[in-house]
Amino acid sequence: MENKRKGLLFLHSAILIFGGTALFAKLIALPAADITVWRSFVAVAVILILLLLRRRPLGLQRPLDAAIMMIGGALLGLHWATYFQAMQVAGIAVGMVAMYTYPIMIVFLEPLFKGHRPQLGDVICALVMLFGIVLLVPEFDLANNVTQGVCWGILSAALFALRNVIQGHYLRGYSGETSILYQGIIAGVVVIPFVTSNPLQIDGESLFKLILLGALFTALPHSFFANSLRYLKAKTVGLIGCLQPVYGATLAYLVLAEEPGWTTIMGGTIIIGTAAFETYRA
Repeated sequence: MENKRKGLLFLHSAILIFGGTALFAKLIALPAADITVWRSFVAVAVILILLLLRRRPLGLQRPLDAAIMMIGGALLGLHWATYFQAMQVAGIAVGMVAMYTYPIMIVFLEPLFKGHRPQLGDVICALVMLFGIVLLVPEFDLANNVTQGVCWGILSAALFALRNVIQGHYLRGYSGETSILYQGIIAGVVVIPFVTSNPLQIDGESLFKLILLGALFTALPHSFFANSLRYLKAKTVGLIGCLQPVYGATLAYLVLAEEPGWTTIMGGTIIIGTAAFETYRA
C-alpha cells in the first residue's frame, strides 16, 4: 500500500505539473518553435545533472538504439512545437483537448508494429472521439483560429502517438529520464531551423520563464512520471493521465482567466472520457 501511495503521489504531481506546462504557451511571448528549443536544452541539462548525481548509466545498449532515439527525438520536438502552436492559436483548453486524441491514435498505430487488426470497439471509440473533435471546431474554415488550433493539436497528437509507440516497441529498456536526455537533444536541434527570435534579445523575464519551463515543468514531471511506473500499473497511469487536460484548463482559468466555451467543455468531455474508457479497456 505504501508503494501504491508513493506511485500515486508521483503520478498526480507529474500530471498536475504537465497541466501547468500549457500555461507557458501564453506566459512566454515567443513563437512556439523558440519555446520548444529552449525548453528542450534546459530540460536536457537538468536531466543530465540528475542522472550524473544518481550515477545512472548514460550509454545506449545497441547502435540501432541511437537511430531510434533520433527518430523519437525528432517526433518529440515537432510534437512540442505543434502543441504550443495549437494553444497559442486557439487557447489552452482547445489545444490540450485536441492533443488528447493521441490515445486513440495509438490504438490504430500499435497494430502496425504488432501485426494485428484494431478491434471493433477501438473503431467505435475512434468515431465517438471524432464527434468530440467536431464539437471543438466552430466552423470548417482554416481562417478561424480555433479551427487552426484543433488542426495543430491533432497533428501534435499524431506525432506524440507515433513517438510513444516507437518508444514502447523499441526502447522499453530505457528509463524515462534516459530517453528524454537523448531525445531532448534531438528535439531541440530539429526545431532550431524554425526559430525566428535572436537569443541575445530575449528579455530577462522570458529567459527566467524558459528556464522554469525546461527545469521544473519538463525535467521534473518526466522524472516523476517515470518513477510512478515503478509502483503502478500502466492502465492506472493511463487513466489518471486523462486528468491532464482538466488540470490544464483549470489552471488556465485560475491563472489566465481563460474560460472555455460550452462546446469545448462538451467536446473535451467526450474526448477525455473516450480516452479514459479506451485506456480501461486496454
